[in-house]
Amino acid sequence: MRFLLVDRILELTPGTSIVAERTIPEHEELFQDHFPGFPVMPGVLLTEMMGQAAAKCLDAQRLPRGKPMLAKILSATFRSWVRPGDVTRLHATIVANDDRYATAECRLEVEGRVAAQARLFFSFMATEQFAPNLRDEVLEAFLQEQVP
Repeated sequence: MRFLLVDRILELTPGTSIVAERTIPEHEELFQDHFPGFPVMPGVLLTEMMGQAAAKCLDAQRLPRGKPMLAKILSATFRSWVRPGDVTRLHATIVANDDRYATAECRLEVEGRVAAQARLFFSFMATEQFAPNLRDEVLEAFLQEQVP
């Protein structure tokens, strides 16, 4: 399993809001154990999906404060199962955003119904801590499409 949990960005206002998508792969290895005969996406991965979308929104500001890192799950609620093959829509609104931290209100929808919600807290890590060739292909692809 790759740990890139956002397939594409649909809408983005850097530092303010994002709408993204993720299609849950039908043959993901984790579904063999979670749960046999009733495969569902684990809540922790749903939360990570929302966190990755919110982090892309913050990262799109291109500020020198570093990369946004999920530091705390302030709250999370799971309302319905997310199954293999589902197309999820990830929404994140940044509600606090300064040089040291940010918070986001997130929701994950399947077919227009809210399946999960989370309030997430991010801190920032110096870019030098990451591999020098680190790239966010999903964010870069979206930003490239926006250039006339």
